[in-house]
Amino acid sequence: MSRVMRQLRRTLTAILTAGVVLATPVLATPVVAAPGRTAPQAPTGHITWHPCNDAGFPGMQCGTMRVPVDWSKPRAAQLDLALVRRKADDPARRQGTLLLNDGAGGSSIEQLRLATRNGFPDIAGAMTQRFDIVAVDPRGVGHSTPIRCSEPLKPAGVSYFPKNRAAFDKLVAHNRTFARDCLRRNGPLVAHVDLTSTARDIEAVRTGLGVRRLNWYGIHYSTLLGRTYAALFPGRLRTMTLDTALDDTTSPLTRIVKETTGAEEAFNRFAAWCTHSAKCALKGHDVAAEYDALVARADRTPVPVAGGTHRPLTGEDIRGATQDYLNIASVTWPALAEAIVKAQAGDATDFTVDPDGTLDPVQVLVPACLDNARPVSTFEQADRLHKSLAARAPHLGGAVRSWTALVGCLGWPVPAKPVQAGRLISGAPPALVLQSTHQALAPHAAGSVMAAQLPGSVVLSREGDDYSMFLLSPCVREATNRYLTDRILPAPGTTCTN
Repeated sequence: MSRVMRQLRRTLTAILTAGVVLATPVLATPVVAAPGRTAPQAPTGHITWHPCNDAGFPGMQCGTMRVPVDWSKPRAAQLDLALVRRKADDPARRQGTLLLNDGAGGSSIEQLRLATRNGFPDIAGAMTQRFDIVAVDPRGVGHSTPIRCSEPLKPAGVSYFPKNRAAFDKLVAHNRTFARDCLRRNGPLVAHVDLTSTARDIEAVRTGLGVRRLNWYGIHYSTLLGRTYAALFPGRLRTMTLDTALDDTTSPLTRIVKETTGAEEAFNRFAAWCTHSAKCALKGHDVAAEYDALVARADRTPVPVAGGTHRPLTGEDIRGATQDYLNIASVTWPALAEAIVKAQAGDATDFTVDPDGTLDPVQVLVPACLDNARPVSTFEQADRLHKSLAARAPHLGGAVRSWTALVGCLGWPVPAKPVQAGRLISGAPPALVLQSTHQALAPHAAGSVMAAQLPGSVVLSREGDDYSMFLLSPCVREATNRYLTDRILPAPGTTCTN
């Protein structure tokens, strides 16, 4: 392992196990317009750039551009997109612009900050040498007129796994109260943070950058955004790298079952790893049994959070926070073991902090309520599905992101508007789809489903449990950079083992 990679993993481990959330950057940009209002800034379609005055973005440019809240009413209310640009290190051999987009509640700008802090420019090779890197936060997320709501997403006494009709009704009533508060505070933006609206923003960014074609690097939910953009604007992408692709071609219920199965398998792999790894704080323990005991105890008596800054956590809360701890084996698995030990000792703080540090749960949920159909509307339907998931996932109980999106959107007053998925996309470049053989967020098979929608695409498998693989795998970096520079894809069926 290289010195840079060792430093990267040590630093990431320190950040994650400490439960540190990245600070909000002070970007050198104009004042952001409140949703539903206009502000005296540059006209729509123009990016205003300034040198970043934030030490997290050395030598980079920070920018904003205005776009319509509702693209069908381009002269009505506006919002501001936030961007950060890192110019290519070798301008004489520059080949274009690579757009980094993390999608659905994830701040691409904060992802770039985290990567830069941990050695990304030194290990990236051609990606940073020959391409301008542009990180843009999706509308409503991070620094792009972020959606903020004052009602808690899930207060004490509200369960995402209601055991009876009264608890179900309480959940639905709270969801409606939460949605009304979001609408009151954010205006029409709440109804326009869907994939299609966000993809139209990307086309505005391309125009504002003055480039004929973009190169796309999308992680997780942003793989769906990239495919949506390619369908709406054929010929506007030179390359598409899709890291940890999702499959939205099936029903929401099928997706929940698949995600639940994958997350439970990931937990079992974590528990097995813990039995023999010196990096696990629970080495030699029956980790699954101790985790189950912690969850059961917390459901009886919620576990306090240090400093009283958060309500005590139930077992349901702990389960709901576990999936994101399973995403990067070398980093978040040790952090999960530490979180369990700490909670066993009476402090559940680590289960209140997203280990990635760039996600806002409200900004994850609100777009999900627009992008997913809502096939469940009654307690009986929810109860049947929950029992099916619990049978498949005795440890996590089905507490995965897609379940949260399903029940968190019950009673939501804004209609869903999911994109049509599954058809062949013409005018898109053959994509490089990066897919781990084991992953808590997306099954390996989802990579092939995504590739099938983009003719000529290839799935590069990576043996392991990780996502965001460019930072972690020399094999993935080599294949990605060859694709970026020469548009040469690996042979079908190739698997990276490092």
